[in-house]
Amino acid sequence: MQQAKRRLLRDALRSNEERDIAFRRMILSIPAGKVSTYGAVAAAAGYPRYHRAVARLLRMDPVDQLPWHRVLGVGGEIKLRGAAAQEQRARLKLEGVQFNGKRVDMDRFEHSIRPWEVYG
Repeated sequence: MQQAKRRLLRDALRSNEERDIAFRRMILSIPAGKVSTYGAVAAAAGYPRYHRAVARLLRMDPVDQLPWHRVLGVGGEIKLRGAAAQEQRARLKLEGVQFNGKRVDMDRFEHSIRPWEVYG
């Protein structure tokens, strides 16, 4: 089991154009004023457990090609640090997203990604 987990982690950190295209489609489907999580994006794209690959894609893609600020950690937590975290919070607030402390109010602002709508 540990070996399978390590293999999954290694694979998630490698570039995979087909997988990355699927992730981009899911991320682009999140409307302004809504958010999703790394895990939900990965699962909707057909790659459950590949949340780290979603984070890698957002780190590697050119800035502002994707609405990166709409993708959060589980429970609505901003996973970035320092100035990047402040910018993400500010961008979300500009879109009307509200926070409960350090977390986005996921009950009100989480977008349920439906792959059949994105691909349909």
